[in-house]
Amino acid sequence: MAQIKVLLIEDDPMVREVNRQFIEKVEHFQVIGQASNGLDGVMQIRQHQPDLVFMDIFMPEQDGITSLRKIRELDLPVDVITVTAANDMDTVKQVLHLGVFDYIMKPFSFERVKGTLENYLRFKKQTQTERELTQGELDQLFHYRDGQSQLEPSALLQTEKNLPKGFNRTTLEKVVHFLQSVDGASAEEVASGIGIARVTARRYLDYLEKQEEITMDVHYGGIGRPINYYFSK
Repeated sequence: MAQIKVLLIEDDPMVREVNRQFIEKVEHFQVIGQASNGLDGVMQIRQHQPDLVFMDIFMPEQDGITSLRKIRELDLPVDVITVTAANDMDTVKQVLHLGVFDYIMKPFSFERVKGTLENYLRFKKQTQTERELTQGELDQLFHYRDGQSQLEPSALLQTEKNLPKGFNRTTLEKVVHFLQSVDGASAEEVASGIGIARVTARRYLDYLEKQEEITMDVHYGGIGRPINYYFSK
């Protein structure tokens, strides 16, 4: 597949550089331009015609909300992922109404960025067809946008078998889907990626391993205790 062209719009140069490094560590993605505010960012979208934009919300000269509206008004054929510290419901609703592909909150991990980029890559492949789609294919396509369909549901999630006391099926599904979106993760990375406590993530991971839904491998670093890494089958 051709490289996915990405434009960064972020006023903080350090965050912008972290974004660039994270994005270019993922296969098939290339950063083709950078802007420090929304005004310049929209101009660069028109100039470079990227496939995807990583954009902050709080920026000088023209903020992310205004920039998103301008992108839609100009009917620019680009997808947008917001990467921001904004977590108030009003901002979230405005961004969602303007049709972003994903919403990543700062601070974020490489695994979170990698997961959404891989999800976006699958989404792009799915939308390259010119034939008519079935309802099932449309359902899968929209689920890709929600980050819920990296792989077919596991046998465990398709059954109604009883979970251990204190377990929640929704949380279990989030753990499974997160592992499907990354190439291995520790309990701490899973916890950060889906927003739960590390001890909770560890309980779910241990349960999934015992059910033979995932595998575990011990990684030994130079210093400190070894770290258990979990992998989707």
